[in-house]
Order: sequence, then structure tokens, then C-alpha cells
Amino acid sequence: MKLWRTLPLIVGLVSLARADQVALHEPSDEASLLSQATSDELLYIHRTLIEIESITGNEEKVGKWLESYLKEKDFTVELQEVSSKRYNLLAYGKKRETTILVTSHIDTVPPFWPYYHNKTTDLIGGRGSVDAKASVAAQIMAVRGLKDQLQDDLSLLFVVGEETGGDGMRAFSEMEDRPEYDIVIFGEPTESKLVCGHKGMLGFSLKATGKAAHSGYPWLGVSANDVLVEALESMLVLRKRLPWSEKYGNTTMNFGKVEGGVAANVVAEAAEANMSVRIAAATPQIIKSMIVGALEGVKSKAQELGGDLEIEWVSEGYAPVDIDCDVEGFETVTVNYGTDVPNLKGNHKKYLYGPGSIFVAHSDHEALKKKDLEQAVLDFRRLIIATSMMHHDEREET
Repeated sequence: MKLWRTLPLIVGLVSLARADQVALHEPSDEASLLSQATSDELLYIHRTLIEIESITGNEEKVGKWLESYLKEKDFTVELQEVSSKRYNLLAYGKKRETTILVTSHIDTVPPFWPYYHNKTTDLIGGRGSVDAKASVAAQIMAVRGLKDQLQDDLSLLFVVGEETGGDGMRAFSEMEDRPEYDIVIFGEPTESKLVCGHKGMLGFSLKATGKAAHSGYPWLGVSANDVLVEALESMLVLRKRLPWSEKYGNTTMNFGKVEGGVAANVVAEAAEANMSVRIAAATPQIIKSMIVGALEGVKSKAQELGGDLEIEWVSEGYAPVDIDCDVEGFETVTVNYGTDVPNLKGNHKKYLYGPGSIFVAHSDHEALKKKDLEQAVLDFRRLIIATSMMHHDEREET
């Protein structure tokens, strides 16, 4: 693109960037962050999103409300059905093919916790108040404020299913006619920092089988619990030597759920453990081979006794995810939790930011400060502006 064509846009971006810098350096009391009208609208969106329960699998109502709201604000909204009564929402202005995509998820973990706003402590809480309806609300307000200045070169995407494997984002990624983007800004609770990367993930289950018998005569049976305990002991040994990296630290393995047997006086016929690995180095394939190797002896012993041990992989998993964090003015961090970043395929710059802390997400005290929610609107604006300018500079150089 020729410079004379981009000059008006660049001038507008510079003006917006300067305005944001002024706002960011004002005192951090409530009134200084956003105008009263913008703040009121932000809180209205945030509150409404939280009040509509949207535990994964039950996202229809919150999706329908967002569709109605965004259409009222002059967005074109497309719904993509991921499964029955579950929809991703793609929203844009006058053009569908845009340079920048701003995205987050609308599902939450259980259980539902009602909305509250303690005006004395400035704390806003409820299920999803941080993860990730704070990002959704702030992203909407940031994009609304920049649509005209960026010539409608912005899209919003809100997906289902992030909390249980990312089926929403994967469905969008596989959509035949989906647009390709140069820049994608993801929203998750990052304590208002830019994330430079997060650990990979691998989930699996260990399933032990045996032969039931009376506990008074255990030699007549094969205890699946015994097989599973030996398998878990091997995993305890293995996790001390899993790969590590300077950037992400240690690869960790969590024994999330362990169950087996039916009663204390019955030799267990079946037992199972659900496991999660957060990968700091190497690939899921390498980790898988280490797990299989560590369990070979336990499996052979179980089979000799008439039982068995099987490994069931939850998914293919993914390696550590490096994320762009080349925007000045933001603190940076790496995180251990998974996101939808690896689920969106394509050759685009990736940014991850959001208000609130992951340490309160998924808890009964999930909450964030009102000023942090307001600051996120400015920060998402700043990210959009900065990445837009960087993108145009790169295009001019080529």
C-alpha cells in the first residue's frame, strides 16, 4: 500500500495513541479512567454477561444476548453453530475481511456464582467476572471506540468451549470461509500484562482393570486399585525428570482425579486416574513416549496377573506456545494455564492480555477491581492502535 493512502489512517492512529497516553498517565481514581457514559456502558455489559449463566455447554443465552447487543451497536453478526444450541459469534462493521481480530470466550467453569458489585471496596465479582467476561466487555468497548478511526478494520470473535478443550475456537479455525487475520488479540486474565507465552498441555487417563473378588480372599482376584497405585508411583518418579526450560520452568504433572473400586470389602475390578501435564519444554509426542516407557513394567505385571493398564490420551496436546509481546509500555509475563491461542491456526501475530488474575479465576471469590476493568478498555485500545501502526510500518517497508 502506498504511503499517501495510509497517511490519514496513520495520523489518526498517532492522535489516538497520544490520547491514550494522556489517559494512562492521569491519576488512577475512578473518574479519570473513562467518561461516565463509557464506564456505565462497560459495567452494564459486564454485569449482564455475568448474570447470564454460561457454564460450558450452556452458552446459548449469553450468545443470543451478545448477538442482539452487537447488532444494536451497528455490528454485522454471524453465528457459527458449534454444537446444538452453542454458537460462536463473529462481529464486524462494513467489511468482513479485517486486519485485526479481537477475541475471547463466553463460557465459564461451574458452579454459577451470582453477580455483585461492592462499591465500598470497588470489587466486582461473580462467575466469569474475571475469566473471561471482563475481557469480553472491555474488548467490546475498546473496539466500539475505534471502529470509525480504523475504517472498520476490526472484528470481534467470541467463542464457546474454551474451558473444556477449545471446541469453539477449533470450529472457527476450521471454517472454510473464515477470514485470515494479520493480528489477533486474545483476552484472558493476565493481571493487565502482555503474555510472552504459556506452557503446553497434555491430558490423559490411566485405566486399570482387574478381577473382582471377596476381600477375604484377595488372591482369587486382581486388584485394579493395586495396578493403578503402582502406575501412579511410576508417574511420581517420572515427573521429577520431565523436561524444563528457562522461559517456562518445570513441566508439571497433576493427578487430578483418582477413583476405583466399589466397596472396602471387594477387590476392585476397575480404577482410573485423570492426569494433566503442563509442558515447559519438548513436544507432546516426547512426553507421551516418556509416559509409555515409565508404565511398561506396570502394564506387563498387570497382564501377567490377569489384569491390564491402558493409557487414554484426551487429545493430541500441544507444545509450549510462544506469544508476541513486542508492544512498549506493558509489563510482560509467562503463564502456566492453557488458552485458545494454539487453537486458531494461521500466520498471524498473537497477543494475549486481559484484566484480573488467574489466581482468583475458577474460585468462589472470583472478582476484580472496577478500575482494572476500566483500565482494560484503554489497554485494549492501546494494543489495537500499537499493533495497527506496527503492521502498517511493516507493509510500508515491503
